[in-house]
Amino acid sequence: MFSTDDTIVAIATPPGRGGIGIVRLSGPRSREIACALTTRVSFEPRHATLVTISAEAAPIDQAVVTLFPSPHSYTGEDVVEISAHGSPVVLRAIVGAAMRCGARLANPGEFTFRAFLNGRIDLVQAEAVADLVDAVTPLQARLAFDQLDGTLTARLRELDAELLELIAPLEASLDFPDEGYHFVRQSETGDAIRRTLASLERLLADARRGRVIREGLTVAIVGSPNAGKSSLFNRLVGAARAIVTDVAGTTRDLLTERVDVGGIPLTLVDTAGLRLTTHDAIEAEGIARARRAAETADLLLVVLDRSRPLNAEDEALLAETATRSRIMVVNKCDLPAVWHFSTLTSIPDEGVEVSAVTDDGVDVLRDALIAAADVDSLRDGAPVANQRHVSLLERAGAALARAAEAAGAGLAEECVLADLHEARASFDDITGTRPQDEVLALIFSRFCIGK
Repeated sequence: MFSTDDTIVAIATPPGRGGIGIVRLSGPRSREIACALTTRVSFEPRHATLVTISAEAAPIDQAVVTLFPSPHSYTGEDVVEISAHGSPVVLRAIVGAAMRCGARLANPGEFTFRAFLNGRIDLVQAEAVADLVDAVTPLQARLAFDQLDGTLTARLRELDAELLELIAPLEASLDFPDEGYHFVRQSETGDAIRRTLASLERLLADARRGRVIREGLTVAIVGSPNAGKSSLFNRLVGAARAIVTDVAGTTRDLLTERVDVGGIPLTLVDTAGLRLTTHDAIEAEGIARARRAAETADLLLVVLDRSRPLNAEDEALLAETATRSRIMVVNKCDLPAVWHFSTLTSIPDEGVEVSAVTDDGVDVLRDALIAAADVDSLRDGAPVANQRHVSLLERAGAALARAAEAAGAGLAEECVLADLHEARASFDDITGTRPQDEVLALIFSRFCIGK
């Protein structure tokens, strides 16, 4: 996938201007190239050295160079980091000079890939690096750091150790085919497998909430025309993104915005007012798009206007969303109430009263959104959040279930062992113990150049 016997170079800081920009070198010629750029003979390991970076005898910039010798570096190779002024022109000039001295421009994720190949991190931690770089909320960053710190890897090692304890006596029993389960009781094997399976299922039980932190939720705001959906959307976004007028049906298309609510990334979708009938072709298309958005959303905010009687559109919407994950939002609480939520016996949900005009109740609504995401119990843990990990853990769980069933049915050790080995192979696929090239290519393609 990548060549690992050459020296790579890349800008390791984000594009744009800044006080400092970092150029990173990794590979066998890193020291040689750093010396060529600075006319120095050597650098003291892990010691910041102020130098002048030059190319073809022409100075480029004053910079601080730090050498991290192999194997005690991010990649496990010799690494040199050049901290220069953060001008894109200067940084590109340094990269160009390094390439003329024999370095190759790094591919996306190549530094982290080398760290993986050299045993500095496993595949779970490598993926966590990308997640940490991409994190947009503190909770996402915390989750990614926990994975980078090896929390999930440690839990997988515990499960794998349990499986190894089961596999060893079963493998030994194969040498005594006439005596059945020679080194372990068959019933004990089944019970032990079920205990391991229960631990795995607890890990998977938190996976949905972990994915909410990592990937967020899509929340569609739905309601009849002029219920105040766009005003509520603007309040939650914190800016006047949607046009708001007294004319019903102002919103014709979908409007989306990404927001951070309590550390949870939410994609809010403002939708057209849902009428039962319309003769306006444009409005009809807006209503169709609103319904499609509502069908695919993870959560619905069903907005009702309490300053007017509930109409047929409101009743239809309440019936359509009765089985969906939803929060009932009773809007316009700053106006005299025509009806009260407590009197609506047909609606079992607990509603949140708000005023999108005065902001009353909007903080309560944010708390309701956080509660609906159901992630509070994960704030001090490190749940599975990556879909690749979830799929492989589910595969391991299915294998363990088959192994427990085989042991309970009195099948030969070979039948139980085949499924136990498959479960262990799934753990290996998560951590990258036996990686496949196409999986590695997909994972590291997500990285930015320089990481």
